[in-house]
Amino acid sequence: MLRPAAVAGLCAIAAFAAGCASAPSRFYTLSPVAAPAGAPVAKAPGLTVVVGPVSIPAIVDQPQIVVSTGPNQVTLDEFNRWASPLANNISRVVAQDLVAMLGTPRVSLFQQSLNADAEYRVAIEVQGFESMPGEAATLDAAWVVRRTRDGRAETGRTSVREPATGGGFDALAAAHSRALARMSQDIADAIRTLDRAAP
Repeated sequence: MLRPAAVAGLCAIAAFAAGCASAPSRFYTLSPVAAPAGAPVAKAPGLTVVVGPVSIPAIVDQPQIVVSTGPNQVTLDEFNRWASPLANNISRVVAQDLVAMLGTPRVSLFQQSLNADAEYRVAIEVQGFESMPGEAATLDAAWVVRRTRDGRAETGRTSVREPATGGGFDALAAAHSRALARMSQDIADAIRTLDRAAP
């Protein structure tokens, strides 16, 4: 026969397990965003671009979404996670954005690229990637576009804050996606500049 203390302990364990079972993790992904209305689209179906490497701060290189809760404080949300490694997620979305913005299907990822002789290579260093559910998503990134054949490069920086309306993590992921689209537009403009200046 179980003692009352043992019964209470088993009940507590069962309640904890039931609580955990009722709060499954949710997984989020970033997505490409259509080019803004009026944005130029260079139809260059033969243009080849490789995106990567992409580096991100160690603080956000986590499966969990890292939430900024104050100027010097973050928390890891155990129940809201990225569906794939964040650096891979970012490079995939930028590549898909560039396909639409440049009008070429020949945009590939650095890790998977078969285009060893790609005309342009894009390296991205994300220095800030903040998530504030119900408020905003911020992106601060430096990037370099290099023309392969002569090494000529265009460098730039994209710093953007996108409102995350709606309060949920889905709205936050959408805001991050819009921020990446703005960076992709800056990169597309740099590629067009280099292409126009090609000898």
